Amino acid sequence: MKVVPKIRMNKISIIGSGGSGKSTLAKKLEEKLGIETFHLDALFWKPGWIETERDEWRTIQKSICDRSKWIMDGNYGSTLDLRLEHSDTIIFLDINRYTCLFRAIWRSVKSYGKTRPDMAEGCKEQFDIGFGKWILDYPFSRRPRILELLHALPADKKVIILKSSSEVKRFLKDA
Repeated sequence: MKVVPKIRMNKISIIGSGGSGKSTLAKKLEEKLGIETFHLDALFWKPGWIETERDEWRTIQKSICDRSKWIMDGNYGSTLDLRLEHSDTIIFLDINRYTCLFRAIWRSVKSYGKTRPDMAEGCKEQFDIGFGKWILDYPFSRRPRILELLHALPADKKVIILKSSSEVKRFLKDA
């Protein structure tokens, strides 16, 4: 029987569409690996859905990247370069857009009016048509650029693309 070594991961970026399961995967990896998770939504948004200023946003992420171990989940294309540079492992949740939309709507229904644990205090759960359209358009507007960036990364970066819930479960089992 062939023994496959577990993947060594210390600096993990998890990216993907809204509703793809980034925060859920991050929490499960945190439990399994004992590496602290930083939810980018919780760091970016200030109470009342106020955005963090761009320079401050890069500084926040740079300070996390300087740590020896971390998990960051979230998109934020304006700072993706920073995370990709410092990550040893990048996990792209390339989940079907209808699955993502269903999950995002379900999450909004069950958490409506409350602040989720992976969000900043004072940012109550909401769902709007614009967010739904963003999710549906993600495979066309965001996915091609992400795949291009991932394919251009140096060989020492581990890029893991997971396309379904069953692939995520298998990955977690082997992590």
